[in-house]
Amino acid sequence: MNIVTLLEMAAAGTPDRIAIGSRRSGCQLTYARLIDRARAGAAALREMGVPEVVCLGMNGDAFAVALFACAWAGVPLVPLNYRLGAEQLADLLSRHRDALVISDRTPPTTARGIATEEWRAAFSATRADVARWEDDPDAVAILLYTSGTTSAPKAAVLRHRHVVSYLLGSVDFGAAGEDDAMLVSVPPYHIAGVSNLLSNVYAGRRIVYLESFSPQSWIESVRLEGITHALLVPTMLAAITEHLAESSDAEVPSLRSLAYGGAKMPMPVLERAIRLFPGVGFVNAYGLTETSSTIAVLGPDEHRRAFTGDPTAKARLSSAGRLLPGIEVQVRGPDGPLPAGAAGDLYVRGEQVSGEYREQGKRLDPEGWFATRDRGWVDGDGYLYVEGRSDDTIIRGGENIAPAEIEDVLLQHEAIAEAAVVGIPDERWGQAIAAAVVLRPGRSVETDEVREWVRSRLRTSKTPALIVVRDALPQTPTGKILRREVLSDLVRPTSANRLTPPPA
Repeated sequence: MNIVTLLEMAAAGTPDRIAIGSRRSGCQLTYARLIDRARAGAAALREMGVPEVVCLGMNGDAFAVALFACAWAGVPLVPLNYRLGAEQLADLLSRHRDALVISDRTPPTTARGIATEEWRAAFSATRADVARWEDDPDAVAILLYTSGTTSAPKAAVLRHRHVVSYLLGSVDFGAAGEDDAMLVSVPPYHIAGVSNLLSNVYAGRRIVYLESFSPQSWIESVRLEGITHALLVPTMLAAITEHLAESSDAEVPSLRSLAYGGAKMPMPVLERAIRLFPGVGFVNAYGLTETSSTIAVLGPDEHRRAFTGDPTAKARLSSAGRLLPGIEVQVRGPDGPLPAGAAGDLYVRGEQVSGEYREQGKRLDPEGWFATRDRGWVDGDGYLYVEGRSDDTIIRGGENIAPAEIEDVLLQHEAIAEAAVVGIPDERWGQAIAAAVVLRPGRSVETDEVREWVRSRLRTSKTPALIVVRDALPQTPTGKILRREVLSDLVRPTSANRLTPPPA
C-alpha cells in the first residue's frame, strides 16, 4: 500500500474539504486539489528522471505536495534540516549528489536545484496523463535523518509499509469533523512533521502550518484559525506557559487536544499547562524516527486523573503511556529479558518498526527486535517509562545513573529553567556527574545550595560534582539536548564551576 492511497481515500471521501490552508492568508488547498497537485508533481519528477528528492525548506503546501508526489513517482523524499550550518549541510547533501534539491536558497551542493516557487509552478498545472503509482509496500517512501544527539545523524529508511502500518494502527479514517483544524509547529525534517501531515490527511483534518514559532504567534493562530488540535515540543510549551503566566487572557476556546513529545517534558511545565488550559485534552506521544513515529501514548484521561488526587495517576504523568496496538516492547539486561518494574534497555518490534539505516542496513535481531538505545521499564499495568538514552547513562563506581532523574530534580528548583546532566571522566569513580544549567532571568543561586537541593532529594552518589551555568543549552529544534556538545563543553579546561545569573 502506497501512502498516496491515504490521500486518494481522503480526496474521494471529502474532496471539497480544506486539506491545507490558513483563514488569514486565504491560501487554501482542498483534498481534491492536493491530489491533483501530487499527480502533476509526480509527472514533473518523472520527466526530470531524478532518483530522489531533497526538501530543504519549511513546512507548507510545497512540502506536502513533494511528499505525495515522490510517493506517486516512486522516489524517496529526503527532508533535511534547513537550520544546519553550511558545513553540516554540505556533509548531508554529499550523500545525495544525484537528488533534486527543492530549496528557498542556494544549497552547498552540486546536485540539481529548484527553487520552491519553481517547484510550485511545476505542480500547479493539472495533469491527467500520469500513470497510477505502484503499490510496492517495500519501496522506500522517506529517508529521514536522526537528530544525532549523541552521535552523527544517520538516515533512517522508512518504507511505505512501515508508515502505512503506523497510520492504520493509530488513526481512524475520516474521523475529523468538518471544523477540525490542526496547527503544526514542528519542522518537516522531524518524524513528527511527516507523521502529522499524513495522519491529519488520513483523518480529514485541515492543516495549518506555523512557519515561525513564538508564543504570541502560536496563541494568535489558535484563536484566529479556530484550531482544535495542536502538537508542541516541550520547549515550545514551556515558552507558551511562561508567556501566558504574565497575561490575564489565556483563553483558547476552540482548542480540544494538545499533544506533546519529541523530548522529555519537565513536570513543572506540564502542570502549568494543564492549569492554564483546563478544558484541553493532553496527550503524550513517544516514538522514534526508526519506528515511523509514535509507539506509546498517554491519553487525556490519564492526564485528568492525575489532578484528582490519585497518586498512581500522578506518578504516571512521567510515563510514555501504553503501547499502540501491534507494538511489542521488551526490557533487556545483560542476561536477557527483565520482569515488569526492572529497568534496562528497551527493544521494540511491530509492523511499523523499520530499524533500518541507509548507511548500515537493517539493525533488527533475528526475532525482529529493534534496539531503541533508550533505557526504561514497564510497570505491571503496561505503562512504559523512558529514562533516557542508553548512551547517556552515567556509570559511577559501577552504579548506573540516569541523567533524567537528576535533571528532573534540578528543574524543580525555582532558579533553574533548563538542565542537562552528563558523565565526565573521573580517575576515582570512572565517571563523575556534571550538570549544565540555565537560570531564570534575574535569578542567582550558589553551587552548594544546588548540590544540597539534589542531595536531599536523591543521594550523595547522584549529586553533581561539577555545576556550570550557561546562557543556553545546545538543543535540536524539537528540544532534545545535544549531549555530545554539552559534554564537549564541560570537559574543556575553561569550564567554570560556579553559578552566575543571566541578564534580567
